[in-house]
Amino acid sequence: MLKTLDQALKLLQYFTRERPQWGVRELAAEMEMSHTVAYRMLVTFTRHGLLTQEPETKKYRLGLKVLEYGGIIRDQLNITDIIYPVMKALSDKTGESIFLTWLDGSDGICTEIVESNQSIKYALNVGSRTPLYAGASNKVIMAYMPIDVIKAILEKGLQPKTPNTIANRESLLQNLETIKKAGWAYSLGEYTEDTFGVAMPIFDSSGKPVASLTIAGPKYRMSDEKVPEMVDALRKSIDSIHQIVQQIM
Repeated sequence: MLKTLDQALKLLQYFTRERPQWGVRELAAEMEMSHTVAYRMLVTFTRHGLLTQEPETKKYRLGLKVLEYGGIIRDQLNITDIIYPVMKALSDKTGESIFLTWLDGSDGICTEIVESNQSIKYALNVGSRTPLYAGASNKVIMAYMPIDVIKAILEKGLQPKTPNTIANRESLLQNLETIKKAGWAYSLGEYTEDTFGVAMPIFDSSGKPVASLTIAGPKYRMSDEKVPEMVDALRKSIDSIHQIVQQIM
């Protein structure tokens, strides 16, 4: 029974932003399981509102119950009520977009964002899932993880998201070490081309990295001279957030 539950939970993980819909047979083939088993799982999830089936295509996608659960998690983390004002103040000060990335396994998930008021800006959707090895917001979390966890992530392979993604294992390890020593990360076009990111980690009360806060925007607005200014503004916001997070985590 536990094996069946494990398979069912893995099935849900195939519904991503890049692949939001699946047919029964194509999902069964992807998961290397029988069509009958996949169908039963899909029907069960649909009955409980976690999935819904499109009437025309007969394909399945995530249901509104998932959105409900997401709202519950956001409430528990006190993101909107407590952390959002800090992010808004940082956006007003820097003129750039600010986003909060929460650690989830070997990925980062954007759980809150304050968009820049400028006409040209970096935009990211809440709920976006990104690998820890790409971009400042993710690498600044990964840099503080135990080395055995880092190596386990590397063993899964590094898939470049842009030509600027560090896809060489040794180069990435060196970069993570540099980030850890500095206490912040800076990237240019690693996950999305033509954008910059300046990020710092957020730790829980035990000192474990749980999230990151990032200033991001088009790279033409960021010069090497402006980076220290961004880092200083970010550090002050992180200090405020740390006091909050360490009380609720």
